Amino acid sequence: MAVTHADPPARSPLGRLLFPAAPRSFSWARRVQLLLRSLHIPAMALVLGALPFGADYRALRGAILATVLTGVLLFAIDLAKDAAILVQGSGVAVLVKLGLLGLGCLQPAHRLSWYLAATFVASVGAHMPGSWRHFSFWTWQVVRYPD
Repeated sequence: MAVTHADPPARSPLGRLLFPAAPRSFSWARRVQLLLRSLHIPAMALVLGALPFGADYRALRGAILATVLTGVLLFAIDLAKDAAILVQGSGVAVLVKLGLLGLGCLQPAHRLSWYLAATFVASVGAHMPGSWRHFSFWTWQVVRYPD
């Protein structure tokens, strides 16, 4: 008996846009991400470092804005490459980090603890091996493609 392979189901235009067959590659992405990350880390460090000293929102407004803006742009570039990152190790780490940051906003008395936990998750997410970074919780396998 011959084995036949069915064609994959047709995907909608939105599905093809969000989840391309292979991740998109942008010639400028690596340089822009390097710049954004280089701005994101010190801005976040200013916010995190000022919290134990009681700095208020007005004093941190610029650093908070820089942290949020660079973080959103970094995540947007990753999502533009392939939204499947949301179910892979690196994307899940970002979602967990955002959840911890959200808890810090909801519980101001414990903000430093939540932000420290988010920083820990971000550090692990940024330096984990490729097999963790590209592990898909959807297919339960490592998805191999260049960063």
